Amino acid sequence: MRIAQIIGRCTLSVCHPSLRGSKWLLGVPLTHEGLKGVEAGKSNGPGRNEAIVIYDDLGAGHGDLIAVSEGAEAAAPFGPNLKPIDAYSAAILDRVVVE
Repeated sequence: MRIAQIIGRCTLSVCHPSLRGSKWLLGVPLTHEGLKGVEAGKSNGPGRNEAIVIYDDLGAGHGDLIAVSEGAEAAAPFGPNLKPIDAYSAAILDRVVVE
């Protein structure tokens, strides 16, 4: 599981039938250095990886920090009716303290 910051939304014109009505977000996974930058109020800088598309059903918005589950674990919450997703918003984080 990684921590990512939401930087935007994504809209699909065609999708798998099991994903109709889903909300998709664009998030940037953060390293330790990136988390320190967010804590200091910087939205750009080192410690920010390439953006990924994330399935969200929790209501995360622009600038929020979320816990992202990836790979097979991302599809696990939907069992036994699995969805073809690679990243899932598992939690919206209220606060992150970096030491």
